[in-house]
Amino acid sequence: MPATIRDVARASGVHISTVSRTFSAPHLVNPETRVRVLACAEDLGYRPNRAARALITGRTHNIGLIVADIANPFFPPLIKAAEGQARHRDYHVFVADTNEDPVAEEDLVHALAKQVDGVLLCSPRMSNSLIEQVSREVPVVVINRQIAGLPCVMMDVGQGARAAIEHLLGLGHRRIALLGGPRGSWTAREMRRAATAAARGGGAELTVLGPNQPTETGGGALAEQVRRSGVTAVLAYNDLMAIGLIEGLDAIGARVPHDVSVVGVDDIALSRLTRPKLTTVATPTAAAGRTAVDMLLQLDSDAPRGARGRGAAAGDRRTTAQVMLQTELVVRDSTGPVPAPGRDGTGA
Repeated sequence: MPATIRDVARASGVHISTVSRTFSAPHLVNPETRVRVLACAEDLGYRPNRAARALITGRTHNIGLIVADIANPFFPPLIKAAEGQARHRDYHVFVADTNEDPVAEEDLVHALAKQVDGVLLCSPRMSNSLIEQVSREVPVVVINRQIAGLPCVMMDVGQGARAAIEHLLGLGHRRIALLGGPRGSWTAREMRRAATAAARGGGAELTVLGPNQPTETGGGALAEQVRRSGVTAVLAYNDLMAIGLIEGLDAIGARVPHDVSVVGVDDIALSRLTRPKLTTVATPTAAAGRTAVDMLLQLDSDAPRGARGRGAAAGDRRTTAQVMLQTELVVRDSTGPVPAPGRDGTGA
């Protein structure tokens, strides 16, 4: 028969309420007593009932993590890091995938709201106003988008795009394409803003192609258009698109980087396995996952017990806390000097 809270109280010589506090609010229990209670619980194989604890504390010790596309290799390192950080804090993570659908995203937030203490929205596709609205129902931390008044963890893709364009300019490229990401993407907007400024500053012409699906197929479908445009270098929204583009260019006889240089974003594992190895902007996805969990739990600990973001109490939880994590250009084999004028149909 499983051990109960009464068994632990009897074995450790304390009241049942002390055992309860040891698990729900350990900082309120004398350290010596806490150690003794935990040791007895371990010896007896006692595990607290999370559902019962939630009724007392108003907290479930569950977190929702909603991602745009779980099949995209960008997300698993973030998910893994978030789960590890949550587990360290005695929280569980429920992961959900929206398949790039803002309607599904909203539905998932509403479905999770009563089952979790907060939600991490990673690369959301909902509008800012809708995200602000759902944040009144459940605490939200946004990853990869900046929204005034909400806690956000961002990766500085603007700085990364600038570094990528400057790298291409240094190789002599003056006709560059930017492959845009999905419609409504904050990352795509930041990349376009920074890439446009960097290209203009270097006297280069930037051609924007998009919006596009942020997939390998989406990148491959643009190969013909890239060649017809006469550009000699491309910055893609992410590594998947860059890899798809390289495959598409190869299929029509264009060599990377001899005819077209290609840069991706994210530094997923596949970027080191492609031929040529992909030059890319590394994004700190694992750090973003850990930081977002810490930010959400801080937000939750500051809330009144039982409020959980609903009604007027939600205003107490709104914050300007925002973190920007640095990106880094990783130069590999998919970028090279601008082709000689007129070589192999580059449009010169």
